[in-house]
Amino acid sequence: MKAASREAQSHVTEQLDELVRSADNAVATAAQVGTELFLVVDQLDTERALRVAVADASLDASQREGIMREVFGGKVAEPTLNILTAAAKEEWSTPREFRTGLINLGRRALELGAKEQGQLEQVEEELYQLSILLEDEKELTQLLSDRTATPAQKRGLLASVIYGKVTMFTEALALQVIGRPNRNPVDDLASLAGGVAEMRGKAVARVASAEALSDAQRTALAGKLEQIYGREMAIHSEVDPSLLGGMVVRVGDEVIDGSTRGKLERLRTDMAAQATK
Repeated sequence: MKAASREAQSHVTEQLDELVRSADNAVATAAQVGTELFLVVDQLDTERALRVAVADASLDASQREGIMREVFGGKVAEPTLNILTAAAKEEWSTPREFRTGLINLGRRALELGAKEQGQLEQVEEELYQLSILLEDEKELTQLLSDRTATPAQKRGLLASVIYGKVTMFTEALALQVIGRPNRNPVDDLASLAGGVAEMRGKAVARVASAEALSDAQRTALAGKLEQIYGREMAIHSEVDPSLLGGMVVRVGDEVIDGSTRGKLERLRTDMAAQATK
């Protein structure tokens, strides 16, 4: 996002946070606002003229707000309408970035709902494990990546796989990101899990290990990484038997390879280099 859009989103995010905090039923309000914001994005996606109008910087803020109220008043709950009008009054760099802003606000609303429900850490773990599942289930991932399938078809397919197995907030977040792909299902879900970790004030360490980590190992690893990076860490772990032993840790673009496979590969490389001397 460009600077103007980042500032606009920051302003509306503050209003969203306050709206949820002050609601009589914060969980229900957050869930409703998040769900309805995504429905609004669906409508904007099908109506280009409307998408342009509500983000048209040549119009007064009051005019953009009026358009939003005229189109969505009575169709969404009052809290959702308040967020929509707040977003319309801000100046966004482009209509596309306005749309992206609404998506981000919808995700945050659902994340706030999970936080109020005491499920934020669970949602983070479920989203990441779902990304691992899709990485292993190649056929399912191909179907979810099919450009000829509609968003509704993709959501229906994923819903049939995860229904009743994850929290309602995990399901809602996963279904909306599958319907609005950025890169691919695996990376999009992992990125979403990273965003939840960020809301919890943590950086993400992606850990692949030859065997499943115990709770004690996860805690110890998080502590070591926190000392190295100076931040609290969320451990997103997966099992990869091909590592033979040890683990590979990724934090951002940095990779720490302590696996047996990695050590053997480095040994072969060193031996090959010695042989050429």
